[in-house]
Amino acid sequence: MIAGAAYISKSGLYADPREDWLAQHREQVIDPARPIVDPHHHLWDCDGQRYLIEEMAVDIGTGHNIVATIYVDSRSMYRAVGPESLRPIGEVEFANGVAAMSASGGYGKAQICAGIVSHVNLLLGEAAKPVLEAEIAAGGSRFRGIRHSSAWDSDAGIAGIYTTRPRGLLLDATFRKGFACLAPLDLSFDAWLFHPQIGELVDLARAFPDTKIVLDHCGGPLGLGRFAGRREETFSVWKASITDIAKCPNVVVKLGGLAMRLLGYDFHERPQPPSSEELAAAWRPYIETCIEAFGAGRAMFESNFPPDKGQCSYQVIFNAFKRITESCSEDEKSALFAKTAVDFYRLDLAPS
Repeated sequence: MIAGAAYISKSGLYADPREDWLAQHREQVIDPARPIVDPHHHLWDCDGQRYLIEEMAVDIGTGHNIVATIYVDSRSMYRAVGPESLRPIGEVEFANGVAAMSASGGYGKAQICAGIVSHVNLLLGEAAKPVLEAEIAAGGSRFRGIRHSSAWDSDAGIAGIYTTRPRGLLLDATFRKGFACLAPLDLSFDAWLFHPQIGELVDLARAFPDTKIVLDHCGGPLGLGRFAGRREETFSVWKASITDIAKCPNVVVKLGGLAMRLLGYDFHERPQPPSSEELAAAWRPYIETCIEAFGAGRAMFESNFPPDKGQCSYQVIFNAFKRITESCSEDEKSALFAKTAVDFYRLDLAPS
């Protein structure tokens, strides 16, 4: 492989991980005893990329004290037959099976997939309810909510596969009928979108104040396509949107997703992977803005692995987060690295 080269995922939003490249940089883990709940990762085996429990166990075993994780919608292991609307149930069964494997203790002490967030097509409207109920049954005590991605942009250079997704999904009346099924079932909603769409989520959050919503990946700040070379201007717009949505008390934010190509940094194209100091310098304005707007009690650090693994290792990503929060109080750190995730996803963690 040519130094600095990178494979780009089919979505176009992240670089595929390269173990040989990542192996060029190792760090001593900062604050290794701190308990961490990773509230956002994926597992899949598709398009030549495998990231299952074995690969994740290796990553989380590199020094940080990961006590539990949350599996999030990966379009993995859908059922091959049956009604289209019911096929995502297979993903819940898969994630719950991984959680059972983890509970055996054979993959380390972390409770992998302690919580499960899958997908239901909310454009089914009121017909989404029986599918949600079926996923609750399939996930047992671990199923916590769904993600129905609303990320969209007309520019394929930005959005990749999301160019063909529905525009204005969160404002759609039928979608909202499906969304209305979540709160009565005590389920949350993970929102994955790009920063120009945050206003649509604000409208949704205000219309459904009793539904718990988490804004994924710092609200998807863009640095590609028409946003390339306009970082300061884009940051100001993004910051205003973050400040606005933080006023919705039913919304929390996940701090991460910044090691995807989406943000416009070229770390994946460099001869050697970045250090946690480099990442902390690049990400600090975004993460500190989110913490200031939402407060530590409504913010949680996420790995977003394996997409974020295209630019850094698991060891380095959490070191970067720890560097950014060096000046935070102990209570703030506890919330950001574990408690907010435990509270939001209602985790009942077994003693480690």
